[in-house]
Amino acid sequence: MNAAQRNRHAALLRATGFEDSPALTVKSSEGALPQGRELNFAWLAGTVLTGVTSFLLMAAALQVSFKGQDTFSTPFEALAIAAPEHISTASADSLLAKTRRAKPVTQTLSDRQVIEASIREEVDGASRIRNQPFTRIEATLATAATALSDDIPEYDPVALLARNEPLRASDTADLVSTDIYGADVEGEVTVRTASLALDLAPPRAVSDISAAQFVRLSVEGAYTEEDTSLMAYAGFGAGSLRELAAGPAATAPIVGFAENVTVLPKTRAAEDASQSRTERVLMIREETPLTDALIRNGFTPQMVTAVTRAMGNVYPATVLPEGARLRILLGPVRGSTSLVPYRISIYSGTSHRVTVALTDRGQYVLALEPPTIAFTDEDTEEVNLANLPSIYRSLWETGRKHDLSDTVIDRIAAMYAYDLDLTRRIAPGDSIDMLLSGSPESGDQELLYVSLKLGNTVRELFRFRTDDGVIDFYNPDGETGKQFLLRRPLEGGGTLRSRYGYRKHPVFGDYRLHTGADLAARTGTPIYAGGDGVIERAQWFSGYGRYVEIRHANGYNTAYGHMSAIADGITPGTRVSQGQVIGYVGSTGVSTGPHLHYEIKINGHTVDPLAVKLPRANSLPPQYRPTFDNTVAQIRALMIHDADPNVTVASN
Repeated sequence: MNAAQRNRHAALLRATGFEDSPALTVKSSEGALPQGRELNFAWLAGTVLTGVTSFLLMAAALQVSFKGQDTFSTPFEALAIAAPEHISTASADSLLAKTRRAKPVTQTLSDRQVIEASIREEVDGASRIRNQPFTRIEATLATAATALSDDIPEYDPVALLARNEPLRASDTADLVSTDIYGADVEGEVTVRTASLALDLAPPRAVSDISAAQFVRLSVEGAYTEEDTSLMAYAGFGAGSLRELAAGPAATAPIVGFAENVTVLPKTRAAEDASQSRTERVLMIREETPLTDALIRNGFTPQMVTAVTRAMGNVYPATVLPEGARLRILLGPVRGSTSLVPYRISIYSGTSHRVTVALTDRGQYVLALEPPTIAFTDEDTEEVNLANLPSIYRSLWETGRKHDLSDTVIDRIAAMYAYDLDLTRRIAPGDSIDMLLSGSPESGDQELLYVSLKLGNTVRELFRFRTDDGVIDFYNPDGETGKQFLLRRPLEGGGTLRSRYGYRKHPVFGDYRLHTGADLAARTGTPIYAGGDGVIERAQWFSGYGRYVEIRHANGYNTAYGHMSAIADGITPGTRVSQGQVIGYVGSTGVSTGPHLHYEIKINGHTVDPLAVKLPRANSLPPQYRPTFDNTVAQIRALMIHDADPNVTVASN
C-alpha cells in the first residue's frame, strides 16, 4: 500500500470517529473517575448490578401480577410480626382493631355420634332382633367455602332433580330398619310368637287410680322439673311430665321412649368461614390425626404436606390430643371463590405450641404466635355477612366435612331444590341434622332422615318405602319435598337480577309492578317447562318478545319471556312434561340483556315465583299413614339421646 492509499484510509477512519490513542487500561487514578481510555472494575460492576436489579424487580412485578397477588408483602396478620417492645400487646391489638371493621362471631356446632340400638326386622316371614348402628350428624351449615367444595357440580336444578329420582329398593335398602326392640341382645335373635293363656296376663303396671292421683299432684304443682323424685308414666320421659299435666291439647302425640339405646362418642367437627379474612377456633374433643383435622378445615393434601413439613422440627406430633385447640385464619385468593388457610396455630389447652403461616410465594413457614385471644369451651368463628356461601355450596361443604358421600350430599340438595332457592345465601346459625344407617366404618350408609333449619323454619324429611319398592322422602305430613312447579326453570338456575314486586322500569323509567323474576343467563341457555301441562301460547307477545305460556293443573299457569327462540314442536295445545326444553334464553322484546322473565300465575293473578308456597307433587296414600307414622316415631325415638346427661361428644 503506497502513501496515497494510506492517507486515504486514515482520512476515512478519522471521518468515522477513529482515534489514534493509547490502548485501554485498568490502571485509573485511585479514587478518581476513569478517563476515556481507562476502565474501573468497581464502576463496571455497579453498572451491571444496577441493570440486573432492575430486571429482577420488573420480573418480580410481572410474576406477582400473573399470580393474582395484590402486594409483595406478606399480611402481617398471618405472620404475626412481633410488636416493638415499647408497645404492649393490648395496645397493638387495639391498633389492629381500629384498622378493620369488627366481624360478628358465632358459635359452631358439628357433632357426629354413633348410636347402637337393637332393632326388629322381618326376614323370610320371621322377626329377628339384631344390633344396628346408626350415625347422627348435627352441624351448623358452613359459613365459608374452602377447598372441600371446589369441585362440586355446578348448580343446575333440573339436572340435580333428574339424577336424584326416587330409589328402587335394593337388597341393601331392604335391610335398613328403625323398628327398635327394647331388650338387650347378643348377636342375632329370632322372635317367635305364640298365644298367651288368659291366666298368664301380666299385672297392670299403673292403675287408673294411681294415674289420676299423679295427674292431680302434677296440676297442683307438687312436681317440678328440678324435682325428679316422682315416678313418671312408664315410657314417658321425666322431661315430659309438665307437658302431660297441661293436658292433651298442649302437647304433641307421644311416641314412646327408645329403650336399649347407647351412644358411642365418635367425632366432632367445626366449620365455617367467609369470603374475606376470617378466623375459626375449635377444640379437639378426642385424639384426632392432624392430617384429618386439617383436611376437614379447608387444607388440600398439598397444603397439609407443606404445613406438617414446616412445623416438623417444632411440633413433630402427628396426632392432636384431646383438649388441644386449632386456630385457623382463612382468607381469599384472587380468581377463586374459595378461602385458603393463611395461618394455623396449635395450642395445648391455652398454651401456644406452634404457628405456621402462608407467604406470598405460596410456602408455609414458621411464624410467631398471633395476638392473644380469650378461649372458650365452644367452637367459634368470625363471619363476614356480605360473603356467606349459597345454601347449595354450604350443603356440600358441610357434608364433605363430615365424610358424607357425594351421592348422599347430592340427594339432600335435590330433596330441597323444589322447596328452596338454593342459590340464596345462608345465615349464621342455619343448621342441618341427619340420621344415617350404619357407622362411618361400615361403608355405604343409607340416609334415613334430614332436617334443614334456615332461620326460624325447620324442614324435615323421612325416608319411607312403599309396597311397590319405591323409596322416597316425605315430610311429617306424608308429602314429598317435590312440588309440581320449578322455581328456576332453566339450565344452571340463572342469576337473579330482578325480583317480583314494584320497581323502577329499566327502560321506561316509571314505577310499576314487575310481574315475575328475571333470571340472567347466556343467550341460548335451555329453558325448561316448570311443570307438567299444556302449551297455551307460543308466539311473539308484545314487550315479552318470544313468549311461552303453559297451563297446569288447579288454576296454575307459568309464563316465559324474552326467549331467543322457541323450541321445535312447542305449539298451542302441545302437552309438555316438567323439565322438557321449551325454548332458549334471549333478549327479545323490551329487554336490557339476555335473561328469562319467569312468571307464576294462580287463577290469572301473578305471584312471586321464588317465594310463593306451592302444592306438593305427591303424598302418601292413606293406607300407608299408620306405617309411616310409626317410622317417624321410631326415628324420633332414636334421636332422643340428647336428654342423656352421660353422653359425651367428641369433635375435631
